[in-house]
Amino acid sequence: MSEPLLVDVAGPVATVRLNRPDIHNAFDDDLVARLADAAITLGALDDVRLVVLRGEGKSFSAGADLNWMKRMVEYGKDENRVDSERMAKMFEAWFRLPQPVVGRIQGAALGGGTGLVSVCDIAVSAADTVFGFTEVRLGILPAVISPFVLSRIGTGHARHLFLTGERFDAARAREIGLVDLVVPADELDDAVDRVVRDLLSGGPRAQRRIKRLLEEVHHLTPEKARHHTTQAIAEARVSEEGQEGMRAFFDRRRASWRGDT
Repeated sequence: MSEPLLVDVAGPVATVRLNRPDIHNAFDDDLVARLADAAITLGALDDVRLVVLRGEGKSFSAGADLNWMKRMVEYGKDENRVDSERMAKMFEAWFRLPQPVVGRIQGAALGGGTGLVSVCDIAVSAADTVFGFTEVRLGILPAVISPFVLSRIGTGHARHLFLTGERFDAARAREIGLVDLVVPADELDDAVDRVVRDLLSGGPRAQRRIKRLLEEVHHLTPEKARHHTTQAIAEARVSEEGQEGMRAFFDRRRASWRGDT
C-alpha cells in the first residue's frame, strides 16, 4: 500500500504531497498525524527555505475520510475531544511553520481541506477548483479550522460560508482572500514555480521573522506596535542578512542567499 503522505526535500524546497488520490486525499487520523509530524520535522530544518503543500490526483483534499467519520459517530464526547485536539494541533503546526508555505490547490478543497488551504502563506489555485466549508450540512461545525480561516477571510465572509455550507469557486475564493492567485489548471505548476522563485529571492531569516511579526503585531495597540516594529526593523538592519542584502543592492550584485534564483 502506498504511503498516504510523501515528503521530498530538494535543496531549499520541501514538497509535501497528500497521497490518497483514490479518495481525493481525504483526512483520517493517520494522515492527520503524519501531517503534524511533517510540519514539526520540516520546521526544524534550517536548510529548508520553503514548503510546497499539494495533493496528488484530481483533488487537493475533499475533507474527512468517510470511514473515519463513521468511527466518529460512535465516539463519545471525550473521544471526540481528543480526536479534535490532534487535528487542531496539526493545523497549528502548519500555521506556525517557520518557513513560507505555498499551497498548490486543484480539484476540490472541502471542509478540512479548505482549512488546510487557510494555513498556507500563499495559496495558488486552479480556476476550476471547488471550495466549501460543508460541515454545517452534516449538522456539525467547522470549529477546529475556524481560527485559521478567520485569519484568512475575516468574520463577515466566514459567517455566510460557515452557516450556509455552500460550495464556491476559485474566483470567489480569491475575492474573499482564501487564495492568492487563480490560474488555468494547465498553468498551475508554472504559477507555483514562479511563487517559489520569488520566495527564494528573499532573505530566509527575514521571511521567518516576517511570519512571526505578523502574529505578534496583530492585536497590539498602536503604541505597543510602534515599539515592537521599530525594534524589529532595527534588529533586521544590523543583522548579518540585512547587512548583506543592503550591501548587495548598492553593489548591484545578487545577495548571497539567492544563488541562481
